[in-house]
Amino acid sequence: MSSPLPTILLKGAHVVDPATNLDGVADVLVKDGKISCVCPEGCTHADSDTKTIDLSGKVLMPGLVDMHVHLREPGFEYREDVASGTRAAAHGGFTAVAAMANTNPVVDEGATLKFVTDKAKEVAAVKVYQMGAITVGLKGKQLAEMNDMHKAGAIAFSDDGMGIQNPQLMRRAMEYAKVFDALIVAHCEDESLVDGGVVHEGLVATRLGVAGQASLSEALALHRDIELARLTGTRLHIAHVSAKESVELIRAAKAAGDVRISAEVTPHHLVLNEDALDKTYDTNMKMNPPLRSTQDQDALIEGLLDGTIDAVATDHAPHAPQEKELEFELANFGTTGLETAVPLMFTHFISKDKMDWATLVDRMAHGPRRVMNLEPVTIAEGSIADITIIDPEKEITVSKDWLVGKGKNSAFLGHTLKGCATEVLVDGKLVLLNGDIIDGECV
Repeated sequence: MSSPLPTILLKGAHVVDPATNLDGVADVLVKDGKISCVCPEGCTHADSDTKTIDLSGKVLMPGLVDMHVHLREPGFEYREDVASGTRAAAHGGFTAVAAMANTNPVVDEGATLKFVTDKAKEVAAVKVYQMGAITVGLKGKQLAEMNDMHKAGAIAFSDDGMGIQNPQLMRRAMEYAKVFDALIVAHCEDESLVDGGVVHEGLVATRLGVAGQASLSEALALHRDIELARLTGTRLHIAHVSAKESVELIRAAKAAGDVRISAEVTPHHLVLNEDALDKTYDTNMKMNPPLRSTQDQDALIEGLLDGTIDAVATDHAPHAPQEKELEFELANFGTTGLETAVPLMFTHFISKDKMDWATLVDRMAHGPRRVMNLEPVTIAEGSIADITIIDPEKEITVSKDWLVGKGKNSAFLGHTLKGCATEVLVDGKLVLLNGDIIDGECV
């Protein structure tokens, strides 16, 4: 039997939570898995058995959520598994993740979904919400057992990794999802316009001598799915937005007010563009959708700041070395992201006064929960004690040794970043302390 949860006093942090209008130094007392009090004047409710953690100079916020990760289990455990992936999440400052369905077997029926969620209860360092596939085997031919997966606890439905090419099938999926108000997460990609492209279509593709894919491949599929969501009334979320045209379409749909639409962007699309690709042909820079132009990058940043884009999500895509150490055209798409997301956002946006802490909290904590209809988590008395704490002064150089997940294929290897998570609590239990993962009994 596990030991009872200790009472923990998180002392002297700069507490930020736009949902409760907090933006200042306070003590936060955690007891029995929930926040017992938030005390700007200093906590006087702690007793002699309370564990006190001095957080002076650090920033405390509601627990971050990554709503787009690939945990790879079942079937691809050599890339990542539930245990290693959630340890990476905790190391990166996340208290919960939503896992995609492109495993082997594909999560396209209730039993497989239950396998992952049961495994997570046994071994996960953070909370795991599982998505189910829209189509059987992600083949885009036949609807999967969506109701069966919904009853088993699916948080959403997505064929991420494969765009659904048949508009009639996507319409049926949306109509079916509408019955139980399920969220459809769309990977928007018109394969006929991708046509073997492995980078963004433009001067960089020409210079490197590799096939490019136009941003229209994303925008055209997105336009179709917006119209289908308008027709069906289904909740639609757009995964890993990468193109300027896509941001404009989402902004217009939100302004019209007759489409239930949300969207996410990855840190790598915010921080990098196609100019990161050079004659080294670094396959860690190969991802889908690809790194696009500076104009696309600027539009993504603007969309995130003005609320057109609701969430930052990593699309954490771990691969084994033998899948990346190949010719560029043959290597797998994808970069890891769980462990670098927070320091990337701090280094490139907060420290440069391009974004404030409240906006980061909204896009990385509240936004994902709103999109997925999860119970709100706030820094307030009675709230679940899912808490992320970041040290703005902690500097790291991204290396394979620093990454705790199995996947070492980070697009940011060698980058020096600041602003790392140092403490994470999940349901009042410390899973990260001083930047180190805590295993075993409650601390």
